[in-house]
Amino acid sequence: VPEHVWRINLDTPEEAQQNLSFGAADRWWEQTDLTRLILASNKLQSLSEDVQLLPALTLLDVHDNQLTSLPSALGQLENLQKLDVSHNKLRSLPEELLQLPRLRSLLVQHNELSQLPEGLGQLLSLEELDVSNNQLTAIPPSFALLENVVRLNLACNQLKELPADLSAMKSLRQLDCTKNYLETVPPKLATMASLEQLYLRKNKLRSLPEFPSCKLLKELHAGENQIEMLNAENLKQLSSLCVLELRDNKIKAVPEEITVLQKLERLDLANNDISRLPYTLGNLPQLKFLALEGNPLRTIRRDLLQKGTQELLKYLRSKIQDDGPGPNEEPPVTAMTLPSQSKVNIHAITTLKLLEYSDKQAAEIPEAVFDAVGANPVATVNFSKNQLREIPPRLVELKDSVCDVSLGFNKISSISSELCLLQKLTHLDLRNNVLTALPEEMEALKKLHTINLAFNRFKVFPSVLYHLPALETILLSNNQVGSIDPVQLKGMEKLGTLDLQNNDLLHVPPELGNCENLRSLLLEGNPFRTPRAAVLAKGTAAVLEYLRSRIPS
Repeated sequence: VPEHVWRINLDTPEEAQQNLSFGAADRWWEQTDLTRLILASNKLQSLSEDVQLLPALTLLDVHDNQLTSLPSALGQLENLQKLDVSHNKLRSLPEELLQLPRLRSLLVQHNELSQLPEGLGQLLSLEELDVSNNQLTAIPPSFALLENVVRLNLACNQLKELPADLSAMKSLRQLDCTKNYLETVPPKLATMASLEQLYLRKNKLRSLPEFPSCKLLKELHAGENQIEMLNAENLKQLSSLCVLELRDNKIKAVPEEITVLQKLERLDLANNDISRLPYTLGNLPQLKFLALEGNPLRTIRRDLLQKGTQELLKYLRSKIQDDGPGPNEEPPVTAMTLPSQSKVNIHAITTLKLLEYSDKQAAEIPEAVFDAVGANPVATVNFSKNQLREIPPRLVELKDSVCDVSLGFNKISSISSELCLLQKLTHLDLRNNVLTALPEEMEALKKLHTINLAFNRFKVFPSVLYHLPALETILLSNNQVGSIDPVQLKGMEKLGTLDLQNNDLLHVPPELGNCENLRSLLLEGNPFRTPRAAVLAKGTAAVLEYLRSRIPS
């Protein structure tokens, strides 16, 4: 670097000596210090300690050179906000770097670093940190202090594990761990509430990590791992996911619960071991891209796969209409399931007050399951994901204590009177069945405040719901409901959430705007003309206001 570059703040420029008629206003060199120095894409092998003569620098960019070290004088640049030393040959970073109080962006990718300074967490203003494409085997625990970092890139290193301390980086929105040697992801990372994009491609993961608190996670890239199964529970936590990329793994089956990912736009399952798909995949309302090539699919012809996503989804939807078990479903287990096979979890009954017999594809709940309850009070019942065609009659035995019943993903076509005797019931999940109506006797469920009826066969809004005063949440998406009664809905003073997405509403009554208690009204995917999509996109308050404006005066 020419000497006069370092001295540009100190020496009077040559032009001033040649022309002495400069007025005060023209003497730029006296008015401002150099703030940005870009020396990128040269052949620099070292930087002079004279860099400290430029204390006003906010940006120093020396990427794409041949630097093997950095001057300790960098620590003097207390105004520096961005330092780009990427694409060099650095083997270490000077400790003095940790003295930069205003540094917001530190880019050191594509160097030869085998470790990072232990005190890197002192850079409290840091918002962006890229250490990708180095030879790092560990991350300093002090990363936990980097509470303002929004983007962290650890890709293409030699990391075998991530420190659980990363979970303290509470502003982190984008985390890239592509191409390392990770076998697991620490459970604590699942508490990162601000995470929006997570890249875990090209590692050694055997299962998809759990993300109970990552409610904002929009993109999860986990292709080229060794993932064998998708856990239905894990999927339920990813309600905001738009992109799920799982290509080149060893996944054998896709659970029905994939349909809870209602915002999913891209799903890449190419090159796995999937032999069958849940037809309900066709109901994902936002799905625009579905990749399935390279799977041993038995039920879908190859020519159909080549026609593109929309044709494929249309085919899957057409299959849902066919009753009975589709070719992608295993035959139901007979009613003669032996008690020894039922594996009742006694511990769950006594300590968690939970009676669970789910995901067994059973046509009936074995007597042994109910027998195991004894005198224990049961608060929660989970019989989801079976082949039940009716409400298990012995459910009534739990009426004095049960308040949460899950019967989703079965083949129940009608509700028996037994269910109506569970007067302590607060939560009822009946999604993904073949219900067309609810009995008026359900009016007895005075404490019910959440009911999930999504993915059933309702053609009309079940009128008994209007008479349940405690109801706070009605989930009725993906049915064929054609109309609603706004006057009766207004009488439901506790109702805060009404989900009617993907139904057959041709008309939204303006009087619905009077239901001012509604905090979440979801109407997308219906054939009505107004309100238009642009109004719906503004959210519930705007939709209600729009509807009120249309009420004839």
